[in-house]
Formats: sequence, C-alpha cells, structure tokens
Amino acid sequence: MLYLTLLSLSAWCHMKLQPAQLLVDHIGMFTAQPLPGPVLDVACGQGHNGVFVAQQNLPVICCDKVRKALDSARQLAKENGVIVQILQVDLEQEGINPLREDLYGGILVFRYLHRPLIPCIRKAIKDGGVLIYETFTVDQPQFGKPRNPDFLLQHGELLRWFQDWQVIHFFEGIKEAPTRAVAQIVCRKPPSCRQ
Repeated sequence: MLYLTLLSLSAWCHMKLQPAQLLVDHIGMFTAQPLPGPVLDVACGQGHNGVFVAQQNLPVICCDKVRKALDSARQLAKENGVIVQILQVDLEQEGINPLREDLYGGILVFRYLHRPLIPCIRKAIKDGGVLIYETFTVDQPQFGKPRNPDFLLQHGELLRWFQDWQVIHFFEGIKEAPTRAVAQIVCRKPPSCRQ
C-alpha cells in the first residue's frame, strides 16, 4: 500500500511539472522557423513551461519575483539536461516597464494577470515573435481560485489586447482536467505593429 501511495504521489508530482497543454499543442510556433530572439517565460513559477521550450533547443529566460520559484526552475532545467537563464524581477512595479523592449522572439504567460504589464509584453516581443497566453476568466470562481477580479479576465479582454496581431488560436470558455474557466491566445506580432 505504501508503494502504491508513493507511486501515486510521484505520478501526481510528475503531472504538476508537465508543460501547459496549450504550449504543447502550439510548440511548432517556436520550432518551425527561427525565432527573432529568446523565449521569455513570464511569472514562470517552477519553470515547467520554460524548461519544455528549452528542451526544443531554444534559448529561454525564466522570470519571476520569487527566488524559491526560480531556484526550482533552475533545478528542473538541470534535471532535464537544459540550461535556462534566470531573471529575478518584480513584474508589478508601478510605473516601470520590467521587460526589455524589442528583445524576445516569444513570450509565455500562464495563470498570471497584471493588466499594466500588457503594454510591456507588446513592446517586449520583436516583430514576428509569438505570444502564448492563458489565464483565468471571470467565470473561474465557480470552480475555485483565483476569485479576485484583479486576476480574472473579462470576457473578450485577452483578444481585444492582441486583436491587431495575427491570431493563430483563440479560446474562451471552460476546460477540463482540472475544470477551469480560461481564455487562451496564440498570436504573432506583425511587422511595424503599433505598441
């Protein structure tokens, strides 16, 4: 019985470190042709998405405010035989753009929303770069956390932010396993896009 419990715990931990399905489904956006810069994993947490991208032989920068999360990301990268650059940064400094402009070939954002950061993300991606973004909508409280409206997208909000980009994929609704209310977008920044 103890062996079964340990095995189940191990499987659960392994699942928790899996990259987001949206990223897995659209990794070809990063690998089909050379990106114009490194991939930034915003608010990376334990780094499972950034490490997955690094496993595709792409340069990755994992950024987060929390040092412990970044240490976990570095360890996960080491365990998977890849290198990711670690950047500790407070993404929510008022009046400051924490992201370098016109640097990234791709940006990943999962389960994170800080509305003042959106213009910074738009400026940070180079022309031709790809954004993959998924986070919770206002329908999420019926399924669990987060419940704070500051962390929940309004209907259509994510699409409005990037409607002038080339939208490859957009979804807004309920996803299962686990049940959650999310919006997702995969889009490419067109040449000479207004910031």
